[in-house]
Amino acid sequence: MATYREIQDHIRARERFVPQTCWIAHVMSDHGLTTRLAPNRISASERAKPCPHDKRAAIEAALRHFGMIRSS
Repeated sequence: MATYREIQDHIRARERFVPQTCWIAHVMSDHGLTTRLAPNRISASERAKPCPHDKRAAIEAALRHFGMIRSS
């Protein structure tokens, strides 16, 4: 499993932006890859900074690159 830093570096090299770690966590949780809530999370039911729709595809592509999710 890749680290958040590795995912950020992969996206930076290909897409020319650096995703926030909370965006990566949002996409990972949507794919069932997270098992717990972060201890510093304010609300268990809503996200303070959800992943923007235009950045989601790049993050999912990086997760596929690292073999964390399957291609659909």
